[in-house]
Amino acid sequence: MKYHVIGLAVVTGLALTGCEESQHHNQAAELIASQSAHKAAPYKPGDDIPATAYLEHDEVYNPESVIPPQCYTKTDGVNNPCYACHQSYQQEPERPNAMRDGNLQGVYEFSDLGLKNHWKNLFVDRTDLIAGVPDKEIMAWINQDNYTPFIEKLKQDKQWRGEITPLENLAYPEKAFDEMGFARDGSGWVAFNYKPFPSTFWPTNGSTGDVMIRLPEAFRSKGGVYNQDVYLANLSLVELTLKGLDKISTPTISEQRIGQDLNGDNKLSEISEISRQSHYVGDATDALAHMLYPQETEFLHTVRYIGVDEHGGIYNAPRMKEVRYMKKHRFKTRQSLNSSYHREEKEKEFGNLPQTLYLGDQGINNTFGWTINGYIEDKQGNLRPQHKQELAFCNGCHKTIGSTYDQTFSFARKVEGARGWGYINLKAMKDVPNKGETLGEFLTYMNRVGGGDEFRQNREMLQKWFKADGTVDKEKVESADSLYELITPSKERALALNKAYKTIVEEQSYLFGRDATLVEASNVLQQVDDSQAPLKKENQHQWDMQLDWVNNIR
Repeated sequence: MKYHVIGLAVVTGLALTGCEESQHHNQAAELIASQSAHKAAPYKPGDDIPATAYLEHDEVYNPESVIPPQCYTKTDGVNNPCYACHQSYQQEPERPNAMRDGNLQGVYEFSDLGLKNHWKNLFVDRTDLIAGVPDKEIMAWINQDNYTPFIEKLKQDKQWRGEITPLENLAYPEKAFDEMGFARDGSGWVAFNYKPFPSTFWPTNGSTGDVMIRLPEAFRSKGGVYNQDVYLANLSLVELTLKGLDKISTPTISEQRIGQDLNGDNKLSEISEISRQSHYVGDATDALAHMLYPQETEFLHTVRYIGVDEHGGIYNAPRMKEVRYMKKHRFKTRQSLNSSYHREEKEKEFGNLPQTLYLGDQGINNTFGWTINGYIEDKQGNLRPQHKQELAFCNGCHKTIGSTYDQTFSFARKVEGARGWGYINLKAMKDVPNKGETLGEFLTYMNRVGGGDEFRQNREMLQKWFKADGTVDKEKVESADSLYELITPSKERALALNKAYKTIVEEQSYLFGRDATLVEASNVLQQVDDSQAPLKKENQHQWDMQLDWVNNIR
């Protein structure tokens, strides 16, 4: 069902708990304005207006920025990247995610404005733009740490009202985290090993990255004193309840240091498994809530360039394209979340465009209990706060799509239990299946999508994992030694993708899309005909992004 425009997409003046929006100047807008040569906005209809001009003059470019580029993929009725986001779980009434949008695999339910694809960067051939860039130049660029100076700048800014997330040596993970993923600086951040979401977050498609979780201080302490056994137990309980498990393996934990029997054997001993509890342990008093995080849970997610070592090996580069932050500022019960989903549905029925509640320096409120903030490179490669129009893009994934667990992705995809605590390591994972399935997730994805990315334009993936007739080479994919072999690019492709993204940085054209495509996309619609269904019924799929690790860990 198509709906029509009656309002603006960006709403300001609303805060997390009713307080007024921060009066701090919008640093991103000022910075972009200072870089723009179009001070008077001398544009007329038909002009190719740069993204910076929209930000400088605070004119909304894309009111439907919550529709991600992948939604405009040409499916030809059979190629389905849609299922990874749009899902319904009718048989799970206790599941807090009540979006149930699996039907969107079979219909274009866009507004009039959404029928036009605003992600213009998909249709730019960057071959000539990167042809003259020396490999040494891009290598020097990606190996610079732009996170540490950014954090120091925020600390020095007395007017800054947003969060500051220092994590020492984050640019160099081997220095930042111990073998279990705990930040060495005592900040409380913990890295975990998870399977990247298909296929936007595969290195072969443009970026590397990592995710860290941090629980509130009460979840890390007992009697006001930091206690790693308590923290490990609570982290494990969060994983257990989010995934809907009854028990989970853990690194060795001392029940004596916690003062509580956690495996049900009526003894206080060293354990390597925790059973479901009614409440968290230590100084935390919160009850476990099915498939929901406790209040004040934080996530830190870095999106990085593709690192390439002297032997052509791929790793997470020091330079960050983006730093993304989420904090659960308010706990909402399943019933309250159901009301939020219902409100979203009603607003759509009434013809309202998606609304983004902007909180000044704090970022945006997704209205489901989470604060979201993000930082991106300026023209010189320094991280800066994202403009409110750039931040609105985040709601496309972290608000109302059916596949998420409490509006998040990565933690539900963590390697289950003890083996999943530690920095992301693609070489330590094989292509395990999703819950309820038998074939590997990435094999299944490539088969359903018809390529190694949503747009079916990653030629390297097509040549490596597909047969001449366009079908997936199942035996070859299943023989891959690890995820690293499956989803990392060659040195040549990695460097080209890094160069292509840097041209977007130089343009500051994020409003037009952040995908580091090398050539013009050919399998993407520029205008949607909503009278046609995108996918035949037999090519729509039920799917759970949680993985079946138990019998499939290396």
